[in-house]
Amino acid sequence: MKNFFIKTLGCKTNQIEGQLISQNMLENGFEKSPTVTDADIYILNSCAVTHHAEAQANYLLGQAKRLNPNIKTILCGCMPQTNKDDIKNADIILGNTEKLNIVDYLNKSSVNDIFNEDKFSFHILKSSSSTRPSIKIQDGCNNRCAYCIIPYARGKSRSNSIKNILDQINTLKPKEIVLTGIHLGQWGQDFNLKLIDLLKEIEKTDILRYRLGSLYVNEIDDELLNFLLNSKKFCPHFHLSLQSMCDKTLKNMNRFYTVEDVFNLTNKLRFDVPVFIGCDVIVGFPGETEEDFETTYHNLIKAGVNKIHVFPYSKRKGTKAYDMDNQVQENTKTNRAKKLTILSTALYKKFVKSNMDLEHEFIFEKKSIKTGLNCGVTKNYIKAFFKGETDLKGSFKKIKLKDAYKIDF
Repeated sequence: MKNFFIKTLGCKTNQIEGQLISQNMLENGFEKSPTVTDADIYILNSCAVTHHAEAQANYLLGQAKRLNPNIKTILCGCMPQTNKDDIKNADIILGNTEKLNIVDYLNKSSVNDIFNEDKFSFHILKSSSSTRPSIKIQDGCNNRCAYCIIPYARGKSRSNSIKNILDQINTLKPKEIVLTGIHLGQWGQDFNLKLIDLLKEIEKTDILRYRLGSLYVNEIDDELLNFLLNSKKFCPHFHLSLQSMCDKTLKNMNRFYTVEDVFNLTNKLRFDVPVFIGCDVIVGFPGETEEDFETTYHNLIKAGVNKIHVFPYSKRKGTKAYDMDNQVQENTKTNRAKKLTILSTALYKKFVKSNMDLEHEFIFEKKSIKTGLNCGVTKNYIKAFFKGETDLKGSFKKIKLKDAYKIDF
């Protein structure tokens, strides 16, 4: 067996780990196949954040067997850590620790108790095709939000060391990076440091821009915010893990901030370039009434967010919310999700319109073979497309947004 095909589902952290799995296979003599039908081994790096993600994993494993009956299927990642009993069509099952040394487990299943992991498992990614690669700085989570299965898939919070992170940056030598993790704001807690301590060291490197992954509102204190406001390298792009903008729902979710805390933060976000504020929101959490949802809807507008990633609540066995009373009907969740998605589109279009006459520094990611357009990203996370013969990948260019051929909505 020398050819493998890999598919990764889920978050940016999982995507980085998928690259590390591929690297591990390639370094041990395996070749990457462009299709399932040509492969000897099918690796599915799974997600468990919702029931849909697990159903998708089972579907993809079954599809691989139908397309290529002789293929060996390997399911790894979060689903094996949380729901081994419902796995179908997997010849080998590996946990989140084992998958990073996958060549050692091609003939045996192994899923260890993730809570036994005390240290960050560091594997350096030697190359990346991305202009703006993500750097994994943290794994696991010490919180127990009522809806979330992820701590049981990832274990306790573990931080990558400053040295390892700088080594990864210096290996890839990117112009822009995205710092990511399962609970980014908990970086450094296991060795008495704070996120700002890491950022001060990153500021000294040769990278020109960096972004932060998702943060809780109460993790952005005045010290961190003032540091970011005065940084020349930080991109004014926040992604806030809000989940709700109704205090009753937040309390039931076991979140440790209030709607007022959100308002206090967003009122302070005043950068030279208009700041982009994205957020995650769950609709249909148990006990969320129509009035509660309307409160969230209007408070999102009041908070000045620019884009909303909407998730209908998904029951996860083993979480506190699984057994809660007053479960919301699926059609109600769907309708609420649709309403917030429409709002998100309107808010983002308004944000883009407010940027149209401004000159932005774009970093260009790629030139489309199909359209011939160059795709660029502003510091405040607007993606736009430009005409031109030259492939601008990896370069910076200052352009007015209104001069773009097309803007990604």
